Amino acid sequence: MTRIVLMSGSLRRGSVNSTAVATIGRLLARRGAQVHTPLLDLRTLPYYDQDLDAADGPATVARARRLLGSADALVISTPSYNGGAPGVLKNALDWLSRPWGDSALTGLPTALMSASPGPRGAADAQPGLRVNLERSGAVLIDHRPLALGDAEALPRTDQGFTDPSVLALLEELADSVWAARRGAADAEVIRPPAGDGGLHPAAVA
Repeated sequence: MTRIVLMSGSLRRGSVNSTAVATIGRLLARRGAQVHTPLLDLRTLPYYDQDLDAADGPATVARARRLLGSADALVISTPSYNGGAPGVLKNALDWLSRPWGDSALTGLPTALMSASPGPRGAADAQPGLRVNLERSGAVLIDHRPLALGDAEALPRTDQGFTDPSVLALLEELADSVWAARRGAADAEVIRPPAGDGGLHPAAVA
């Protein structure tokens, strides 16, 4: 079985980032009957506390670590809160990055995108999150940067986005994730240049 874990940096109902990862999960699931795309619910993880991080840590953390440890790839979609990734997402990475050098994130092919009701698509949250992921040992998948702007206005159902141009962008990302899963040793670490890392809102008009 191929397991590709999905993670949304937003907790709110109707989140465009949750919709984005749900859409990608649906697109990946088309690769075969043995493709599993579970969503890691960040609500279940307590605030990181090193005093609690003994042995496997809290039960919810242990489950999350086992899930990521058995994953073939990870897909994250994040909003931007005050120019960076939400604290709940950073908190998850703090738990998942332990123990240092031998964590569930070490060597895990990871794709990152963002979405927002605003015109920039939360692109400003991506560079810092890339640094967090790289320092946590994740392998950043080589794919075209993706930031969905004005995403609240995009048509969608309970299964995900339905706009053909958005689906084409997400299909391209799903293709990159699938290729990295198939050949993880060839996945490239992306180090964005100074500034916004070349990220711009995706054209979905």
